[in-house]
Amino acid sequence: MLQAVKISEKVYWVGAIDWNIRDFHGYSTKRGTTYNAYLVLGEKPTLIDTVKKEFYGEMMERIQSVIDPQKIEIIISNHSELDHSGALPQTVAAVQPKEVYVSAMGLKNLTGHFHQDLHLKVVKTGDKIDVGGDTISFVEARMLHWPDSMFSYLEKENILFSNDVFGMHYATSNLFDDENDERIWLTQAEKYYANIVLPYSDIVLRFLDQVKKMGLSPKMIAPDHGFIWRKDPSKIVSLYEKWATQAPKNKAVIVYDTMWGSTAQMASQIADGLRAGGTDVKVLSMHSNDRSKVALELLDASALIIGSPVLNSQIFPSMADVLCYLKGLRKKGLIGAAFGSYGWNGAPVDELTKTLESMQVEVVAPAVKSPFVPDDNVKKSCWELGALISQKLAEKVK
Repeated sequence: MLQAVKISEKVYWVGAIDWNIRDFHGYSTKRGTTYNAYLVLGEKPTLIDTVKKEFYGEMMERIQSVIDPQKIEIIISNHSELDHSGALPQTVAAVQPKEVYVSAMGLKNLTGHFHQDLHLKVVKTGDKIDVGGDTISFVEARMLHWPDSMFSYLEKENILFSNDVFGMHYATSNLFDDENDERIWLTQAEKYYANIVLPYSDIVLRFLDQVKKMGLSPKMIAPDHGFIWRKDPSKIVSLYEKWATQAPKNKAVIVYDTMWGSTAQMASQIADGLRAGGTDVKVLSMHSNDRSKVALELLDASALIIGSPVLNSQIFPSMADVLCYLKGLRKKGLIGAAFGSYGWNGAPVDELTKTLESMQVEVVAPAVKSPFVPDDNVKKSCWELGALISQKLAEKVK
């Protein structure tokens, strides 16, 4: 039988590890993920969050290793997204809890998901419930990253259950920060922020300020993905503050695709011009990279340069895909430009410039276009574009 893992005097991890998931609604999860659920033992046993529907059996086995599931009196759903609430209807049916607590938007969302009466009770920031020997208080975290999101805080144990915030898509059997290799988890945490939390960076900063004013200083942060922060919870909080600030850095990301190599040649020339100016540059072909990787590299960049060949009088499909994705992430403070090759219709390359403008990117130069294979003049223009952007970045990060 699968076993629960004790994380404090009264709290057990009863979640599931998904070693094999490789795509999470468009986010590349090459290292898998976890669906964390937590059992608080006491006079009123309490389950905080559930798991993805397919992992209901795993969660119940872990619960059974420490308690009869029917003794659970309270369930808390911090976040209604189906990787955390998918098993909720089955769990409610099996456990028959006295109370199921959600935020106001959680009530709306869970009703929309399941179309059944789960006897949900709404709580808001400042509300507290007695779980027998300890108290759980609630803090709404709207749009971090859904409207229903909230935190639950186990006061005496000083544990903050933060749903998706402070987590990462990372499958690991080592459930604590000090048991995992920072060289691996730091990238996964950064990638998670870049792909999930970035659009809400202003809200992150306001929320962190709110938490500080409330005087919360948890000894442990237990998110719904990845591992639990017990050695140094402040580390991930500081990283969120850094990432949310989006301070300018002398780094540029070139994103492109190519059909016959012409656009690739142009990307190389631009990159060389950037390097000559002292700019850190990442060159990402969509032929061999995914959109999640692009978002990760763009998180600490201050310039975005995009290039595409023309196919059927349109930009290349892979570029349309990644630009749609990046637009939704709403990265701030970018400068940039466009480039591309074409056969008989260069207008789609100019559309790339309009796309950048729609993303609130400050365009610093007209698109560089090459009919068919770039000649020396085009290559020179590309190099000069890179050098210009490097100069602009140097002025920006002073």
